[in-house]
Amino acid sequence: MSNKISWDDTILPFQLDNADIRGRIARLDGLLGQILAQHNYPTVIEALIAETSLLVALIGQTMKLRWKLSIQIRGDGPARIVAADYYAPTKDGEPAKIRAYASFDKDRLSNTEDPFSQIGKGYFAILIDQGSGTEPYQGITPLDKGSLAECAKAYFDQSEQIPTRFELAFGRSTMAGQPEQWRAGGVMLQQMPKASPLKEGAPKAPVLPDETELENWNRANILLDSVEKLELIGPTVTPVELLIRLFHEESPRVFDTQKAEFGCSCSEDKVRQSMSIYSAKDITHMTTPEGTVTADCQFCGAHYQLDPKTLGFEAT
Repeated sequence: MSNKISWDDTILPFQLDNADIRGRIARLDGLLGQILAQHNYPTVIEALIAETSLLVALIGQTMKLRWKLSIQIRGDGPARIVAADYYAPTKDGEPAKIRAYASFDKDRLSNTEDPFSQIGKGYFAILIDQGSGTEPYQGITPLDKGSLAECAKAYFDQSEQIPTRFELAFGRSTMAGQPEQWRAGGVMLQQMPKASPLKEGAPKAPVLPDETELENWNRANILLDSVEKLELIGPTVTPVELLIRLFHEESPRVFDTQKAEFGCSCSEDKVRQSMSIYSAKDITHMTTPEGTVTADCQFCGAHYQLDPKTLGFEAT
C-alpha cells in the first residue's frame, strides 16, 4: 500500500494581505525518509537532520532558479556537523532538490538528551550560491538560542533585519495500515519589508515597523501559537486547511506550490575536481592496496573508484 499523500514534500508560499506578512508551509515526508535512508543514523541525529531539512526547505523556497541555499551547523559536541542543501529548480514547474547529512561521534552521543544539546558550542551558517562568476553569500550566528529554529530566526533578525518566526514539528508518524516513517512540517512567517523614502545618494537603512505593523505581527504570532504539532506534520491536514484554520481573518492568499524531492549533485567529475589539489605523492598515500582511490558521497552514499594515475597534479 502506498503511503504517498498529494501534499507530501511540498512548500506552499502564502501572504496575509491584512497583515503585510508573508510565509511558507512545508511538509517533508518521503523526501525525508530518503535522506535518512542513506545512513544508519541514531534517532537523535535523525531529529537534527529532520529539523535542518525543514529549515532549508522553508528558507530555500525564496531562491531564484538555479540558486543554491545551504545550512551548515558545526559544533564541539557529539553532533559535529549537520548540513543541508536546497537546489532551486532549473526551470519553472520543476521540483527543488534537497539533501542533508550529519557527522557525529557515536561514543559521545546521548539518545536521551535534547538533540540540540548534542551540538554543543559552535555556529549556524546560511550560505547562498548564485552560480558561477559570483561570490557566495554567508551569514553566521552562534549556536546559543536553544534550537536550530531559533538560530535561524536570529540569522534573519541580525543579518536581514526582518522579523521572522518558525514553528516546526518532526518525528516518527504512523498512519493506520501503513509503516512508521519520519514526517516533518513547519510554518515560517516574515514581516514584509517596506522600502524607506531615500534622499538621492543617501545610504539604505532599515525601516522601523510602526504601531500597526507591530500589532499585525504580534497578532499573527499569537495565532501561530495555537497550532498543534500534528497539524504541522499534517498527514490528514492539508497546508491550505492549516493556513485557513490559523489565519482566516488575515485574508490569506496562496501562491504556486513548490514540490521538492531528494537529490544529490555529486558526480565523478566533481570528485576528480576535488582531487586536483593533491600532488602525485598525496594520491599515492590515498591509493588502496587494490590500486584504486575511493571516495564516498556523504549525502547520498554514492561510491566512486578511480584510477590514481588520472588524479592530482604533477609536481614540476
